[in-house]
Amino acid sequence: QVQLVESGGGLVEAGGSLTLSCRASGLAFTQTAWAWHRQAPGKKRELVARISRTGSTTYPDSVKDRFAISKERTKNTVYLQMNNLKYEDTAVYYCYAELNNAWGQGIQVTVSP
Repeated sequence: QVQLVESGGGLVEAGGSLTLSCRASGLAFTQTAWAWHRQAPGKKRELVARISRTGSTTYPDSVKDRFAISKERTKNTVYLQMNNLKYEDTAVYYCYAELNNAWGQGIQVTVSP
């Protein structure tokens, strides 16, 4: 059974930093690309970071140079380092394993202006 469990969310002031973690089980961690998506109230879910099997990363312009995705094989964990957070980064963040089409339960990130 595939399980993706996010942690590390919370409330932070604008300009602050947070690191989200996604611990995976029940799947072949190294065989899939990984991504983080987010969904703000009233908006569509959007991709914020992706890391391929080989470690190549991609980001939309809205978070480029502020967010960084990484993965640690020995811990079956994917991370999202978020720096210089802005009010508009407020959303529920989701971890996603592409090969399995599996989503985490989501975790709230709230940035106060």
